Amino acid sequence: MKHAPLFKLLAGATLALTIIAAPVAHASHADKDKKEALYPNATRKEPKLDLTSSKDQKQLNEGLDAVNSGDAAKAESVLQPILDKSKSKYAQALALQGLASLKYNAGDLKGAISLLSQALANGVMPNDTYFQLEYEMAQFQLADEQYEAAIDTIAKWRAEGKRDTADSHALEGNAYYRLQKYPEAIAAMKQAMSMSDKPQNSWNQILMASYAESGQSDQAAQLAEKQFEANPNDPTTLNNAVAVLMQAQKYPEAIKLMEKAKAQGVLKSDKDYVNLAKLYLITGQTTDNPKPSALKAVQTLEDGMASGIIPSTYENNKLLGDAAYVAGNEAKAVAAYKKAIPMATDGEAAVRAGQILVVQNKNREAVPLIQQGIAKGVKHQGSAYMLLAEAERGLKNKPAAIAAMRKAAQDPETAAKAKDWLRKAGAGK
Repeated sequence: MKHAPLFKLLAGATLALTIIAAPVAHASHADKDKKEALYPNATRKEPKLDLTSSKDQKQLNEGLDAVNSGDAAKAESVLQPILDKSKSKYAQALALQGLASLKYNAGDLKGAISLLSQALANGVMPNDTYFQLEYEMAQFQLADEQYEAAIDTIAKWRAEGKRDTADSHALEGNAYYRLQKYPEAIAAMKQAMSMSDKPQNSWNQILMASYAESGQSDQAAQLAEKQFEANPNDPTTLNNAVAVLMQAQKYPEAIKLMEKAKAQGVLKSDKDYVNLAKLYLITGQTTDNPKPSALKAVQTLEDGMASGIIPSTYENNKLLGDAAYVAGNEAKAVAAYKKAIPMATDGEAAVRAGQILVVQNKNREAVPLIQQGIAKGVKHQGSAYMLLAEAERGLKNKPAAIAAMRKAAQDPETAAKAKDWLRKAGAGK
């Protein structure tokens, strides 16, 4: 099962989760008694190790060091012969683990899981190594989107190894989230965070997402704001917090965070400025008077453009035109649309500029813009032709108006209105 989207993200807001494989175990176990056992209460009986060959031990250390240093060719050339020829099951198990790590690093998750399964089934490993590999198996399964299997492996690791860690609950919460089991994900992530003095940012992100996806928008918003307050200078934390607030439709709170970030100098990319402008426009659309919010959007875009942060692209100039139009500054809207037109791959900006000019009774200026827009292509072609007909009629060019309206009559969206216009104009056929 593929996981659900973490958030309905604004442009550029991303959320990355990293699976970190456990360190490769070294073959040498001479110092095992010198350090405290990691799994002193494990239910698994410690097997008797059968590694007696100093040659095997030396090769294992050499091969596993090569794995850790990223020398895949050397690691495979040393470890594969151990797997094929060594009489020690323990040596074979550690060679399998090293080869599994090579598969994992190469992106062959299923191959890595297969080799690690063989290592775990081998039977001749001390508990510290065995349970380390079992935990690593859960990480591999999570990376391979085997979420149920990862949860089962962690449960087995915890039950038999008699060990409980914050990281294990976080892994479990990650898997539950991917399965869209949000209550379970929330419980696991809260448990992980309660067991750690320094919870990872990714844990908070999954917890926020689980709250948002399960309809607990207030909790998601509170956590988002708390995250930003704890990391006020981190753009990624800001983006994730804003994304959660957007998902919860808490637009004023999202704007408040971004305004604070702007004042603190955290807004440094064009995407940040554009996202803030979009937030202002979205907020304005939910009110009876969208002009004040639209004015803030215009100011934000102009500030970004003046400082060189926002590049002069088609999308950005068109957005400025849209914001200026909603704000009631038609001259600024037309200027922005005209700046966007040369960079456009479609005719939307040209038609929007033409529409404003028709309302201003500047039909002579509007006609070529609308024609250019239609030629480049627009989503609502019939409406564009009706607008062209209105502009031509304003210029008292009835033949051109009729020709444009006949084009509009060919579009199912505008056919009825266009035909009615043509009938009243005496040009119904």
